[in-house]
Amino acid sequence: MALLDEWHELAYNTTDPKATKKVWDKYFAEEKEIYKKLLSEVDKEVVGTVEELAGTYGMDINYFVGFLEGINESIAKPNPIEKLKENTKVRIKIVPEDLYYNMVKAKANWLYELPEWDNILSKEKRQELYKNCKAEQIVKRDVPKVYPNDPCPCGSGKKYKKCCGKAS
Repeated sequence: MALLDEWHELAYNTTDPKATKKVWDKYFAEEKEIYKKLLSEVDKEVVGTVEELAGTYGMDINYFVGFLEGINESIAKPNPIEKLKENTKVRIKIVPEDLYYNMVKAKANWLYELPEWDNILSKEKRQELYKNCKAEQIVKRDVPKVYPNDPCPCGSGKKYKKCCGKAS
């Protein structure tokens, strides 16, 4: 089984919700610690095999694959997540704006509120990224206004006022 499949099996096990919650609680705590380290040296590119880096960050290899999956859209050159093996060489070079934006998008306030961000992005830049992310998440429905003498949108052929727009 591929490493990503193993992670998905562990993290998205719907047969035992309590076990799944334990997995995620452990993952989020460890993820936060990794981000603290990475953000303290944001300009540094981290390179190593999946197994080596999991050891470096004190994380089980399956959990580390989950971390790599989560950060993949926020790094300079994405890693081949679907093909990862223990000896696959991976690179982590954070793109700060992308990472902050994706943390907001994931609603991971425990990550985008880390104090390490103060030394990376200005408060104004973080507010701008936050605002842009939230604006993209607003669902805008393009529903045209129906006037009383328009054909009813239900398709009856009647005027709206004589069909669905009739006051009860």
